Amino acid sequence: MIVVATTDFEVYHGVVNELRERGTTFTTVEPDAELPDHADVVVTGADHADDFADVTTIVADSDDSRRAVDQALAAVRGGGGRTIIGVDPGRKPGIAVLAGETVVAAFQVPLGDAVDLIQREAAEAPSPVVRIGDGSRLESAKLVTDLDDVRVELVDETGTTPYLGTGTRGMGDVLAAVNIARLEGEVVDSREIDPTEGEIQVIKDRSREQSEHNRAIDEVLARRVAAGELTIDEALDEHRADRNDAGST
Repeated sequence: MIVVATTDFEVYHGVVNELRERGTTFTTVEPDAELPDHADVVVTGADHADDFADVTTIVADSDDSRRAVDQALAAVRGGGGRTIIGVDPGRKPGIAVLAGETVVAAFQVPLGDAVDLIQREAAEAPSPVVRIGDGSRLESAKLVTDLDDVRVELVDETGTTPYLGTGTRGMGDVLAAVNIARLEGEVVDSREIDPTEGEIQVIKDRSREQSEHNRAIDEVLARRVAAGELTIDEALDEHRADRNDAGST
């Protein structure tokens, strides 16, 4: 049983709402009251962090109630609560956060936001592991290269994308990320990719889509994008600067 015991209204409100949204059984008591006999975990604020010596205590931050609830749920379930972050790479990666076998959070964000999100989810977890699918080679290589200070495994993602029935459009990448998280992979700290002509053309096409003047970057800049040295926006800026320099001579 999870017990919420705090006089901090913001912590109380955030944690209780998060627990209710997840359909979790819990109870609340005043911090100086006797805990129920079946209390497994106490969630409290910083002002009462040291008041519950005989039970697992989770100190919640009013700005991040979800993390405290994640930790409480993992503690209630006992062993096997290691944080594993599965990533289905692409232009908008699907990201799933597991505590043991339980999915505690899921996201789908633009590639440029993925590293910060993954690092934030891994920040306070003990011995977290990030498992990245080996498809979408350029995007997976960028994620592997940019993730620091966390164990990264490259996973064979064959067969991880499930069949999607009616009404489940848009869920495929996140569900694939869940499946990727459950597969062990090869520990890596970088991934060198020699882009194919097709991959270079895809980058050029994307740059044309993002260009104000419907112009694509050249192959040299496209290869720098493929290597993770530049984003497409940065490559477009360089391309524009080069054209301006050429026009002024």
